Amino acid sequence: MITIIAKLQAQPGKEADLKAVLSEMVGQVKANEAGAVLTYSLHTLDSDPATFVFYETYRDDAAFAAHGTTDHMKAMGAKLGGLLAGRPVIERCTRIASVE
Repeated sequence: MITIIAKLQAQPGKEADLKAVLSEMVGQVKANEAGAVLTYSLHTLDSDPATFVFYETYRDDAAFAAHGTTDHMKAMGAKLGGLLAGRPVIERCTRIASVE
């Protein structure tokens, strides 16, 4: 299993627009990548509502690689112009222990 944490910072005043684009992405992943993407949840930081965080888990490396090449990922990328305050920060994590 692959775990990813992705952080995206909204441009000031663009929080609602970014939320809409990222929320749409969650729906697209659910509709098109079920089984390969085990978890794809969107959050904001309580300390900074302009920071959006995806928590993602993938079945394997192939599922993670495929996610990055989907049409909905490309479409989301095209919509992010002018909404982000900087580059997304993508972190890959190694699970040590969990409760499921």
